[in-house]
Amino acid sequence: MSSKGGGTALTRRNYRLASDTDKPRATGIVNEKLLSDYLHHVFPSTKPGPALASLRKPLGFQDLGAHLERLLSEGEPTEDSRDQPAEGRLGPQPVVLDHTSGFEGLLFVDDDLLGVIGHSNFSSIRATTCVYKGKWAYEVLISSQGLMQIGWCTLNCRFNQEEGVGDTPDSYAYDGNRVRKWNVTTTNYGKSWAAGDIVSCLIDLDEGTITFCLNGQSLGTAFTNIKMGPGVAYFPAISLSFKESVAFNFGSRPLRYPVDGYLPLQNPPTTDLMKAHKLLGYIKNVLSTSIDAQEERLLEKDCSSWRLHGEPTVLVTLAHIFNHFAPLMCKVYLVEDVLMNFLLGILEGGGSVDEHQLIQQLLDLFWLLMEDYEVNECLKQLMMSLLRAYRFSPIIPDLGFQIHYLRLTTAILHHEKSRKYLLNNFTFDVLRSVVFFYIKTPLRVKEAGLEELIPTTWWPTHFDKEGKDEREPKDESADERLRRRAYERGCQRLKKRIEVVEELQVQILKLLLNNKDKTTGEASRYIFLNKFRKFLQENASNRGHPTALCPPEYMVCFLHRLITAVRASWDDGSRKSPSSISSDEAYVPPQLFYNGKVDYFDLQRLGGLLSHLKKTLKDDLASKANIIIDPAEIQATAMDDLDEDEESGAAQRPFGAAAMPGGALARPSWLSSPTLGRANRFLSTAAVSLMTPRRPLSQPEKVKVRTLAVEQRTEEDIEGSHGNDGLLLGRPLEEPDQPIADKSLLEIVDGIVMMYNLSVHQQLGKMVVVSDDVHEYAVALKDTEEKIARCPARRPDILDELQKSQKVFAEKLNHLCRRLAWINATIYSKEKMLDVYWLLCVCIRTIEHADNTGSLFAFAPEFYLSVAMNAYSALKNYFSPANSMEELPGYEETLTQLAAILAKHFADPRIVGTDIKDSLMQALASYVCYPQSLRAVERIPEEQRVAMMRNLLAPYEQRPWAQTNWILVRLWRGCGFGYRYTRLPHLLKTKPEDANLPSLQKPCPSLLLQRHMAELLSVDKEMAASFLNSVLNQLNWAFSEFIGMIQEIQQAAERPERNFVDTRQLKVCATCFDLSVSLLRVLEMTVTLVPEIFLDWSRPSAELLLRRLAQLLNQVLNRVTAEKNLFDRVVNLRLPGLESVDHYPILVAVTGILVRILVDGDRQGVSRASSVLLSDPCFQLHSIQHLLGEGADSSGSAAAVTSSSSSSSSSSSARPVVGPLGSGVAPVIPSAAAAAAGSAERKHFSLHAYTDYISEEEKQKVELMLTFLTEESKQAAASTAPTSEEDLCPICYAHSISAVFKPCSHKSCKACINQHLMNNKDCFFCKATITGVEDYSKPAAS
Repeated sequence: MSSKGGGTALTRRNYRLASDTDKPRATGIVNEKLLSDYLHHVFPSTKPGPALASLRKPLGFQDLGAHLERLLSEGEPTEDSRDQPAEGRLGPQPVVLDHTSGFEGLLFVDDDLLGVIGHSNFSSIRATTCVYKGKWAYEVLISSQGLMQIGWCTLNCRFNQEEGVGDTPDSYAYDGNRVRKWNVTTTNYGKSWAAGDIVSCLIDLDEGTITFCLNGQSLGTAFTNIKMGPGVAYFPAISLSFKESVAFNFGSRPLRYPVDGYLPLQNPPTTDLMKAHKLLGYIKNVLSTSIDAQEERLLEKDCSSWRLHGEPTVLVTLAHIFNHFAPLMCKVYLVEDVLMNFLLGILEGGGSVDEHQLIQQLLDLFWLLMEDYEVNECLKQLMMSLLRAYRFSPIIPDLGFQIHYLRLTTAILHHEKSRKYLLNNFTFDVLRSVVFFYIKTPLRVKEAGLEELIPTTWWPTHFDKEGKDEREPKDESADERLRRRAYERGCQRLKKRIEVVEELQVQILKLLLNNKDKTTGEASRYIFLNKFRKFLQENASNRGHPTALCPPEYMVCFLHRLITAVRASWDDGSRKSPSSISSDEAYVPPQLFYNGKVDYFDLQRLGGLLSHLKKTLKDDLASKANIIIDPAEIQATAMDDLDEDEESGAAQRPFGAAAMPGGALARPSWLSSPTLGRANRFLSTAAVSLMTPRRPLSQPEKVKVRTLAVEQRTEEDIEGSHGNDGLLLGRPLEEPDQPIADKSLLEIVDGIVMMYNLSVHQQLGKMVVVSDDVHEYAVALKDTEEKIARCPARRPDILDELQKSQKVFAEKLNHLCRRLAWINATIYSKEKMLDVYWLLCVCIRTIEHADNTGSLFAFAPEFYLSVAMNAYSALKNYFSPANSMEELPGYEETLTQLAAILAKHFADPRIVGTDIKDSLMQALASYVCYPQSLRAVERIPEEQRVAMMRNLLAPYEQRPWAQTNWILVRLWRGCGFGYRYTRLPHLLKTKPEDANLPSLQKPCPSLLLQRHMAELLSVDKEMAASFLNSVLNQLNWAFSEFIGMIQEIQQAAERPERNFVDTRQLKVCATCFDLSVSLLRVLEMTVTLVPEIFLDWSRPSAELLLRRLAQLLNQVLNRVTAEKNLFDRVVNLRLPGLESVDHYPILVAVTGILVRILVDGDRQGVSRASSVLLSDPCFQLHSIQHLLGEGADSSGSAAAVTSSSSSSSSSSSARPVVGPLGSGVAPVIPSAAAAAAGSAERKHFSLHAYTDYISEEEKQKVELMLTFLTEESKQAAASTAPTSEEDLCPICYAHSISAVFKPCSHKSCKACINQHLMNNKDCFFCKATITGVEDYSKPAAS
C-alpha cells in the first residue's frame, strides 16, 4: 500500500472512495464541528486531557493521520528494550525447525518450517533455538496418534534410525502412544494421546524439572534433577516413525494452553498486538456510531445492525484506520488473537448464521479498503486459524467449540467474493478443508464428558449357542430393560448434539455447491468441482506426498456430508425441472466413461487400459456414440507406451503450455490426460521431464474429443450449452434422451463413488473393532460371573482373582460402550446407512446403464463394481445389528438387481482384470450362503439364472475354479448325505473365530438352481463330459497334494529334534483337504441330479467317467480308512491349522456318492456301477465295512494293497498320487507314539456314532450297500479267470488289453486310452498323433 499512515495521503483505492460522486452527496455532508466530535468519539485519547468537547482541539481529516499515529505510538516500548534478547534463550527469532543440520533420517518439513512428517523408520529433528535458564514452553499439535517421542535434547545428543529423543542421556521425552516417558530407561507416565490433541512441553531450568501437559491438563512432573550448568542448553526436539505428523507452535501463534510463569520460546509481537487491539477498538466505535446530519448529533447504536452505505465520512475514517490495520492483518498471530476472536464474539449471541449480517459487511469492507494481496493473506490466515482451532479443540459434551468455529467458517463462506478466493486458493490444498467435515472420536471418554451424557451403560448379556447376540432376548430382566433404555436415551442425546455439527458441515458444502453466484466470475460449484477432482487424483495416485493423502477417517465424514449436500442440490434442481429425475433415481450416465470429459487418472477400466480400449473399440465409439478418436492421439499413446529416446525439447514446447507463476512450466496437457496409460510416471521424476516434452503434440483442433486438464475446464465444458452436451457428449442410442440433473452434480456423484472406493470402505471395516471388543468383553464378563457363582467357598483366593477380573471387564465395558455410542452416532447411524445404501443403488443403476451399451461397457471404471459389492458388504456386516438391512426402502428389489449383476458379470468376457473377476466370484459365493441373498439370486430372470449356471459348469481347467466349485457346493449343502451340518461335529466344542463368516451359515440349498444344473448337464452331453472330467482331474490333484503334504508333516513329527511345521504349509494342506471334500460333494450332487451321466452307457463318455469315479473313490477310501495309517496319525496330532481335517467330512461325502449309485439307482445302473467298482484293482471291501465300524482287522493287508495300487492313477496331474503311505518304519518319537497310542484307544470311525448328523434311513442305505457289495464281491471272486501278464494293459496293469491305436497299432485298455485322449492326442509310447481307436480282442491261439 502506498504511504501507509502518511497524514492525509490515502491509497489510490481509498482516495477514489473519498471523492466518489456516484453517491447522493446529501448523505455525507457534515459540518466541521460534527466531524470533529465524530472523530474524537471514534478515536478517544487515552491521555488525560480536557473532557469537555468544547475545550478539545478540533479534529478534521487533514489532521487525522498524525492524530492516529500519535495514538498508536502511545505505550510503545523503546527501541532499546525491543531489541534485547530474552535472558536464558539463544537462537534466532522466529523459532522454526532446524531442517539444515539438526535432524536424522528422512523427514518432510512444511513450508513454514513448523510442521513435520516422518518418512523413515524413526526420524528426529530439533528446533533452531535453545534455552539454558528460566521457564519455557512450546506446544505440539498431534495430527496422528502413532509412535512419537516429544521433548527436549541438548546439542550433544546423537540420534539415529533406532534411537531418538529420550533414548540418549541428555534428552527427555514423553510418548503418548505407549504412555511412557523416556530418558535412556523408560517408565509409565501420562495418558494416551489421540490425533487432535495438544501436548505442552514445559522446562524449568531454575528447578531442573520437565513437565508435560495434554490439552491443558498437567500430567505431573516427568523428570527432576535434569542436567544443568555451563554449556548445557535444551532444544525442543521430536522423533517420529513413518508417516506420523505433528505441527509445532513455539509462539508464532498464541499458545492454546499457556501456563503461568512459563514463556513461549518465541516472543509474542507485543507492539503490533497493542496496535491491533487499539485499531479494532476504533473500528468497533465506527460500527456503533451513526451521524444524524439533520439533528447534528451522534447516535449510539447496536454494532450488529451496521451497514456499509457508502457515507464518505465513515468511509474516509475507516480508510485511515485500515491504513494501519491492513498490514497487521497479514500476520498469523494477530489474525488468530485479534480478528478471529472479534468475529467469534459477533456470533456468540446464538441464532442462525444468516442473521449475523455484520460479518458480511465487514468482509465487504475488507475487500474495499485493503489491497488484494492483504485480503488474500488475511483470509488465508483466518481460515488456517479456524481450521487449527476446529481440529485441535477438545471434545466437550455439547461440542461447543466445534460448533463455534464451524459457525464462523459458514459466515465467512456466505460472502461470495471471499468464498471464491478461498475455493480457488485454499480449499483442498493439502487436505485442508476436509478437516472441517471431520468429527473426531474421543479416545478418553471421561474428558469428552460422555459419562455425564450417557450415565448408564448397557451391553448384550444373552448369547445364542454360536456366540451371537440375541436381538430380542426373551428372558431380559426388568433391570436390564431399564438399563438398555436409559443407555439408548443417552445415545439419542449424543446423536442430537452431533447432528448440530453435521448440519453446519452440510451448510458449508451447500455454499460450495452454489451454481448461481456468477456475478463475480465462475460459479462456486465449478471451482469446487475442479478442486475436488484434483483432490481425488492426489489420493488415487498413492504416489503423492504423504501430506496430500487424506486420512480415511476424514474421508468417511466428508463422504456423508457431501452425499447430503449433493442430494439436496440435485432435488432442488429436479423440482425446478419436472422432466429430470430425483436423487433417489440417480446414476452416472455411461458416456462420462468414454468421452474423455472426466479424468479418471490411471484407474483401471473393466476392459483394461484406456489407451488399449481406444484402439480396439474406436469403431464402436464412432458407430454407437458418434465419437471419433483422433489417430494422432492413439499414436501418441502407443508411442508413450514405448520407452523411446527422449527428444531434445526446449524448441518443441507443447502447444498451449504456458509458463506458470514461480517460473515452473504448466503441466503439459498430455501428462494429465486419462488417455495415457502410464504417462503420470513423469510426475514423480524431476521437473526436467516437464521442461523437455518427448515429442511435439499435434494441434488439438483435429481431435473431435479432447481431454481437458482438470484445472482448465469451464462451466461450458461441464454443463454444455446449445448444441453441446458438455459432460454428456456422445450419448449412445440405448441411453434415454431425458435430462438427468446438472451435469456438474453427475461428476460429483462419480467422485463420491470413487472416494468410497479409495478408503471409506476400509475405514468402515476398521471401526467395527469397537463393537467386536464390546462383544468379547461382554462374553468374558458373563463367563467370569458364572465362574464366581460356581466358585467353592473354601477357595477365597480364586474368588478374589475372579472378582478383580470382573471389575476390570466391567470398567472396560463401561468405557467401550460410551465410545461405541459415539461411533454409532457418527459412523454407523441409520442416516449413514441410508447414505451407503443410496451409493449402492447409484452404482447398480450406473452398471445397468453401462451394460446396455454393449461393447462400450468395457470403458466403465472397475471401482463401480467394487463399490457395489463393498457397499452391500458394509450394509450387511458393519451397520448391523444396530440397524437392520430389511428396513431399507426397496431392499428386496436392490438385492435382486445386485444378484443379477453378480450373476451376469462374474464370467463377462468384457471384463479383463483378474482382481475384479475374483472379487465378483467371491461376492457371488458369499451371496449364495445367506437365505435372503440366495432367494434374490432365484428371483433374477430365468434366462440369466441358466446363463449363470452354464458359466459355473464350464470346465475347471484354465480358470480359477475353487470359488465356482464352492458356489455349487453351497447350492447343494443341506441336500447331500449327512450334509446338513453348519459346523463339523468334532469342532462343535471350539468357538469359531467369526460366526458371521459365509462358511459358517446354516445350510440353505437352492432346489431351483439345482434343477437348472440338472437340465443343462442332461441336455448338453459334451459340456457334461468335459465338466465332470475336469472335476475328476482336480479331485485327483487336490487329494494327491493333500496326501503328499501330510506325509511331510508326519515325517517332521517323527524327527527326534523339535521340529516346527510351517503354518503356511499346514494352511495349504487344510485347503487341499477342503477342496477334495467340496469336489466330492459336487460329484455327489451331479450323481444325484443326473445319474445318467455315469450310468447311461449310450452316452459317449459315461463308462469312462464311471471308471474314473470308481478309481478315485476307492483311492480316497483306502487312504482314509486304513487303520493306524498316515491319515489317522496326522488327525490325532490335532495340529493348529489342520482343525478341519477329519474322517467325517470326507468319508460321508464318498458314502453319499456310493449310496446314490449302488442303492438309489435303477437295476441296470446299480449292476453297472457295482461291476465297475468291483473290477477296479484298488477296491477293498474292508474300506466299506470301516464306514460302519466293522472290518478293523484287515488293516495290514489294506496298507499293502494301497501301496501297490497307488500308481494306478493315470490322470495327468501336477503331482502324481504319492507312494506308499501305510508303512511306518521311521523311529517313533513321543509325539508320534502318543498319536499312535491315542488312535489305538480311540473308537474306530463309525457312521453309527453321528446320530445327530446322519438319519436312520441313511444308515440303513449304507448297511444295504455293504450287504450288496459283500455278496457281489464273493460272486466276482468266484467267476474271475486268471489273466496272463502279457494280456494286461501295459499302462495300468489292472485291466485286459481292449483297444488298439491307429495308425501306430500300440495297445492298452479302453479306460487308459479314453482318459488319456481327454487331455492329450499323442500315443503313450511313440508320441505319434492318434487318429482313431479300435476295439481289440486277442486272437485265438494257433
